[in-house]
Amino acid sequence: MQHGPAVRRRKLGAELRTLRGRAGLTSGEAARLVGWHQSKVSRIETGASGVKPADVRLLLDAYGVDDAQLRDLLLALAGSGGGHGRDHWWHAYKGVLPPTYRDFISLESQAGAMRTLETSVVPGLLQTPEYARAVTRAAVEGVDEDRLDALVEVRLARQDVLRSQPPLTLSAVLDEAVLRREVGGPEVMARQLERLVEAARLPQVRLQVLPFAAGAHIGITGPFVIFSFSSTSDLDVVVLDHLTSSLYLERKEDVEAYIEAFNALRFHALSPEDSLDYIAGIGDGA
Repeated sequence: MQHGPAVRRRKLGAELRTLRGRAGLTSGEAARLVGWHQSKVSRIETGASGVKPADVRLLLDAYGVDDAQLRDLLLALAGSGGGHGRDHWWHAYKGVLPPTYRDFISLESQAGAMRTLETSVVPGLLQTPEYARAVTRAAVEGVDEDRLDALVEVRLARQDVLRSQPPLTLSAVLDEAVLRREVGGPEVMARQLERLVEAARLPQVRLQVLPFAAGAHIGITGPFVIFSFSSTSDLDVVVLDHLTSSLYLERKEDVEAYIEAFNALRFHALSPEDSLDYIAGIGDGA
């Protein structure tokens, strides 16, 4: 388990190492092609040091990589723009956001798909402004109004990934507790449930409810997020949120275990169609 920046470096390095192998080059040969010392290539491939986007371009050119989507993704992991064309807008909030949250947003902005289990609150990408404000006020102890405003702005700006081209594909399983917990008061919660119904009708959003009647389930220990990238499954990562930090799981075995868990949760949850009716029913007072 590592923090986000280390995960990105490792994933970028591993992918560059794979591409070098496909090109039939040793690390020494690759280094000579770009005018570096072999140790620099080795440090990049092991994730021991960061790498500038310009250096990634040099390596990709040397390896003959012309897949534009893959190049954009690897450049994004190195810290450039690109990916799905989503700029690093969150840098403007550097003084407000902790590093782990900035890194989460970075992964979210570059991912092609996101699978999430939520057990307590509505996913940030689907929150209304009023709900986001109530959740943030409760979660950030002693937050002043200016910082609260900024954090809510960030939460709402993150939702642009669902409207970008191409949009992020979101698959969410919500424990019924998410729908029953009255955050912000009855009016705020009523509007939030309406927003979920609206979101569930979007082609890029798949929403399923895990009702109380399902009993104990594999996700009962806590929420998680799985980010997937369209160019390669090797870059998939699982994010676990804790009170003061986030942990990133990037070993293939860990990612596969969480994917299996998510698939099991989807199986036991209501269908998307039934989930939509279920949410609407709760909103109507059922």
